[in-house]
Amino acid sequence: MGTEIERKFIINKNKLIDLPNGILYRQGYLSTSKERTVRIRVFSKKAYITIKGLSQGASRLEYEYEIPFKDGNEMLDKLCKKPVIEKIRHKYLYEDFIWEIDVFLGENKGLILAEIELEKEDAFFKKPSWIGNEVTGDPKYYNSSLIKNPYKNW
Repeated sequence: MGTEIERKFIINKNKLIDLPNGILYRQGYLSTSKERTVRIRVFSKKAYITIKGLSQGASRLEYEYEIPFKDGNEMLDKLCKKPVIEKIRHKYLYEDFIWEIDVFLGENKGLILAEIELEKEDAFFKKPSWIGNEVTGDPKYYNSSLIKNPYKNW
C-alpha cells in the first residue's frame, strides 16, 4: 500500500525566481469521483497510470504503475475526460526538500502551483519566499477538478 503526503501552495508570481528547465507533463483522468481518481500521465517518453484514494488531510492512498508510452498517449487522446491537463513541471531544491512547481498551459494557463511531498503530515519545512497561500485540501486546485472547471473560467 502506498501513501502520498503532499502539501500544495499558490505561487506568489511577483516573487518567483527563475525556474530551472522543466518537463512537459500531459495528464488526463479516467475517473474523478470523490472516493478515487484514476489518472494517466505522460512525460519524458514514459507513461503511468495512477490510482489515488480519498484525501484525508494532506494524505491519501496512491498506487502508480508504468505502462507502455504508446498506450498512455492513446488513453489520453481517446479515453480520458477533456480537457487534458498540460503543464511544465520544474523541480527546485530548497532546504533539503524538492518543490515541484507546475506552470499550467492551455485551459489552465496562468495558474502556477507548488507541491512538496513529505514523509509525515506534521513534518517541518521552510517555505521559499515565493510561496503564497496553502491550498492543500481545496478541491478547486486538484488537477482532477481543473478538467471540470479550468482556471480560465475562474
